[in-house]
Amino acid sequence: MSPTAGVLLMAYGTPNSLDEVEPYYKDIRGGRTPTPEQVRTLSDKYQKVGGRTPLLDITREVAAALERRLNGAESGGYKVYVGMKHWHPYIAQAIDQIAGDGVEELIAIPLAPHYSQMSTDGYRSSIEQALRSQSRPISVRLIESWHANPLFIQTIAEKIREALKGFPPDEVADVRVVFGAHSLPRRIQQWDDPYQRELNQSCEAVAQMVGLPSWQFSFQSASNTGEPWLGPDILETLGDLASQGVKHVLTVAIGFVSDHLEILYDIDIEAKELADGLGLNLRRTEMPNASPMFVDALADLVTNGTGARIADLAPARVT
Repeated sequence: MSPTAGVLLMAYGTPNSLDEVEPYYKDIRGGRTPTPEQVRTLSDKYQKVGGRTPLLDITREVAAALERRLNGAESGGYKVYVGMKHWHPYIAQAIDQIAGDGVEELIAIPLAPHYSQMSTDGYRSSIEQALRSQSRPISVRLIESWHANPLFIQTIAEKIREALKGFPPDEVADVRVVFGAHSLPRRIQQWDDPYQRELNQSCEAVAQMVGLPSWQFSFQSASNTGEPWLGPDILETLGDLASQGVKHVLTVAIGFVSDHLEILYDIDIEAKELADGLGLNLRRTEMPNASPMFVDALADLVTNGTGARIADLAPARVT
């Protein structure tokens, strides 16, 4: 490793105010301008969660905690950076800072445990494009997938145990646990994409650690793109559970690691409102955010790569 080893934490991105929603939305759409109705719909969601989400704040908090954790355990120095795929600070901005600091070897971690060509590869592309603009090479190890990291599994298991304490003690055995993740277009199944397999493996590992007798899985946050997306959707699942006479539901958003719009609106507002109307007692686990065990999991990925699939990105040719 170089005298100062770089670590880049990457997240999806979030607007910092309602004024930024439209350009943020345009960035997500690859530069295509969204319709006024699309902007209003997304702005309304952000307004309902307070005008912005804490995703960037949480990611920076995780980065600071991870840097302290790494430098407290290792003799060498680590510097942890933050880059977003779809908003400021962009991944390219982080790479510029990394290059300016003289970092020669970088470990990059998307804060999404499960790999999909459609989602995770966007982080890789952003890194590779940014590297091409640098005047000297930077060697990058990309943690493509880390759904099997034992400390990540333990983090989610602990969050489930904590959340179950919020249900009536004599009815905990009847709580229906529903794991979830962001939906993707169904066409990924034609590519033998590992997304669903990795999600299932994580859920099975967590369920075994907690001792869950049964569980089920739903997707959430599908976009209206005119093509079929992976399902069932969490809203559909809640309706089915209510019709079965289930009273208590615990959602576990295992595909996410931070509070952001898909949690604060899609689960806490939209799903909760539906559940209340159906007579369901819906709760969710806390997100890992900057919890110590989750930071330990990231540190383990950096130093050991436990349970991870890693891709070495060849330094861009300097011309």
